[in-house]
Amino acid sequence: MATPTASIQLIVFGARNQSDIAGVLEEVATAGFPAIEAGNLFLSFGEETTRQLLAKNNLQVSGAHFGYGDYANPEKLEQHIAYAKSIGLKNLMCSGVADLKSAAGYQESAKLFNSIGKRLVEEGLTFNYHNHAWEFDDLGGVNGMQILSEETDPELVKFNLDVFWLYYGNQDVVGFIQKHANRAGYFHFKDGRRATNEEGKPRPEFLELGTGDVDLKSAYAAALEAGAEWVVAEQDNTKFVPVESATISRAYLRDVLGV
Repeated sequence: MATPTASIQLIVFGARNQSDIAGVLEEVATAGFPAIEAGNLFLSFGEETTRQLLAKNNLQVSGAHFGYGDYANPEKLEQHIAYAKSIGLKNLMCSGVADLKSAAGYQESAKLFNSIGKRLVEEGLTFNYHNHAWEFDDLGGVNGMQILSEETDPELVKFNLDVFWLYYGNQDVVGFIQKHANRAGYFHFKDGRRATNEEGKPRPEFLELGTGDVDLKSAYAAALEAGAEWVVAEQDNTKFVPVESATISRAYLRDVLGV
């Protein structure tokens, strides 16, 4: 089976993604990543600057990630489709639904996702829903991921599975990947642990790959079996300087997982 390509979600660089994209991309290359995942870089920085910076740092774009609102807005959707086709990426990710607190919100979103998925397939692109942990909250005998799984067409709606959020949402990470292998190909590899805040309430603690509690080796084996094309390091925040954090995670992907 083919080895997937490594990428990094730029979220770990925080506000610098807007104020210093040139420096961010240079540090991504320094860390050893061959590709990035971000939003619509043309809208943020212009096509000429984006292409120059990607070429300078020898970086591909693995995917583009947007919130539910962008997909519910036809004008924004068309902008993102045009960007994806122009920059040469295949995968578009979506986080969130119309209402994450109700089954009706997921059902409404499932209809939209089927429609968008069909539109993207026609353009040679792939729509991927990105899970967090809240999709596994009980909504009265059913959870959000169950609704999305049952009410979307697997040929039109794929899953950008985030292994940390599967773990944090008390799912069998390997089992979930195996169950949805026909929808999986673009993965977020995130590490961390369950922690508590000052009030003693549970919270996620995000850590560099290989330093948390997620069984990344088993998750990767399952991802390979599912035909993973991309393994994207994602870390929402870090205690380190971002380039150091990215370097640690890249080393884990390369030296331990062989990505």
